[in-house]
Amino acid sequence: MKKKVFITRKPPEHVLKYLQERFIVDYWDEEDIEIPRKELVNKVPQTDGLLCLLTEKIDEEVLENGTNLKVISNLAVGYNNIELEKATSREIMVTNTPGVLTETTADLTFALLLATSRRLIEASNSLREGNWQTWSPMYMTGMDVYGSTLGIIGLGEIGAAVARRAKGFNMKLLYNSRNPKPDLEAELDIEYTDLDTLLQTSDFVCILTPLTQETKNFITLKQLKKMKKSAVLVNTARGGIVNEADLIQALSEGDIWGAGLDVFEQEPIDVNHPLLQFPNVVTLPHIGSASIQTRTKMWELAAKNLTEALEGKIPSNLVNRELGSLKK
Repeated sequence: MKKKVFITRKPPEHVLKYLQERFIVDYWDEEDIEIPRKELVNKVPQTDGLLCLLTEKIDEEVLENGTNLKVISNLAVGYNNIELEKATSREIMVTNTPGVLTETTADLTFALLLATSRRLIEASNSLREGNWQTWSPMYMTGMDVYGSTLGIIGLGEIGAAVARRAKGFNMKLLYNSRNPKPDLEAELDIEYTDLDTLLQTSDFVCILTPLTQETKNFITLKQLKKMKKSAVLVNTARGGIVNEADLIQALSEGDIWGAGLDVFEQEPIDVNHPLLQFPNVVTLPHIGSASIQTRTKMWELAAKNLTEALEGKIPSNLVNRELGSLKK
């Protein structure tokens, strides 16, 4: 008897066909509207495999109702939307989609760094509003990127990819992570340092660490005040890593020069949110991996992870790896 799969957003046709050939497939038939919470809770009792997005909170309520649930395939690298320990205690496998979005997210991160430092959005808006009256030496001047210092918080795959891009701009590279990575230090000519030193000496600080209990509110006013007043903060990881109230205060008081944000504590962010009122803050709607090629690969990998789990295999991208040993 075929196992049952539920998908919380309509997938590409070829991915849907791939899954339908193997399972009984149901899905939320909307592209741009999140599945209502009640609908999700009502669907999981009949589901063997759940393919979800980071917009869905897979918590105790969902897991309790998922009496047949064997795998949760998350269409993202991060999985902070899933209560991992509770899923593991129920022997529900959790998978993610690393690797395929590394280069695309690194592109976006560096684009955000450039856009913020050179005031590209602000300058474009100024032109369109008719404010460009003449060439002026100090009109829309920004911060140099070439030859500056970049501090990376979280030197995983994406962090390393950003560092490789920075080498082309002759940037001095610093990083801070849970553990030093000597192999990458040698490859990238990047220096491990403590967080305070990184904040105090970097012209640009890029946050590329996962959101965990340890990194929740990792950057507060205390850390922001240690940055240069000419520095730019870039966050393409997760919104909860930076305390937004503290960031607003730091921007208001001129503690940092600007910020580039692709992620927020609450998504979608309210259009009246104070962060959207700062001209020196470039804001994007969580599009770090949003290229056609990459998002397609993410769907394909999520479907593959789901299939491997439901076919009795250990998924290639199993997050709670302790469950892999139970299957052997």
